[in-house]
Amino acid sequence: MELILGIDVGGSTTKIVAFDRNKNSKGTLQVKAGDQLTSLYGALGHFLKINNLSLTDISEIALTGVGASLMDENIYNIPTFKVNEFEAIGKGGLFLSGLSRALIVSMGTGTAYVQADQSTFRHIGGTGVGGGTLVGLSWKLLKEDNIPLVSSMALKGNLRNVDLSVGDISKITIPSLPPYTTAANFGKIEHTASREDMAYALINMVLQTVGMMAVFACIHTEPQSIVLTGTLTTLHQAEKVFEELGALHHKTFIIPENSVFATAIGAVLCRIENKE
Repeated sequence: MELILGIDVGGSTTKIVAFDRNKNSKGTLQVKAGDQLTSLYGALGHFLKINNLSLTDISEIALTGVGASLMDENIYNIPTFKVNEFEAIGKGGLFLSGLSRALIVSMGTGTAYVQADQSTFRHIGGTGVGGGTLVGLSWKLLKEDNIPLVSSMALKGNLRNVDLSVGDISKITIPSLPPYTTAANFGKIEHTASREDMAYALINMVLQTVGMMAVFACIHTEPQSIVLTGTLTTLHQAEKVFEELGALHHKTFIIPENSVFATAIGAVLCRIENKE
């Protein structure tokens, strides 16, 4: 078996995927990254074990992400190649969505925006608001940094106890701004606001900020799809928040299957297409 591993070493998580040369997936794994190098090697060993693979099954490794800069040698003597992160984001997002052109949003510790088509992958900017923001604020406000748990808590929350909506400040109907539209995140915190309310408001603020940046990035282009990738796409609230933003601003937000692994997948595709 000859497989290519794609490893995305991010600021807070490491993702691994394995593909054969026909672009068929042979496994995925995500682990939390404390020390990035330790995480990389530990995740690789765990990945091989759970997928019943050995080092001899791996023909090469495509490394990307901010942590890739820490590696200057082959991993376990397997030919290891560094792949530009923004190209990997673009290729992975297009591959998973099946689109030929889109804005790819990579929601990691921070958030990156890549305009992508089949031949061009242009990083147009980013924001420091992302998963790291959510972890930090959740710990400070809720004393909880387990984000899946925070997301579950938020399912019982009520935004009306924390966020100020357009309906709260306007008695007339504004066609372009439905009453439920957020006027100010955390702009109406009630003294009765619960931990669940706060959890929901935190997640809502981060996702809305990321989504609105994507809308602005597309404002001077023809209507196009926005493909969302990264760990934040797995939050329970993601689909609803982006669906509402899309309806409000006439954009299509897409969360493809395996969106968490888009950048690692893109790194593998870069290597396969380079050989082709």
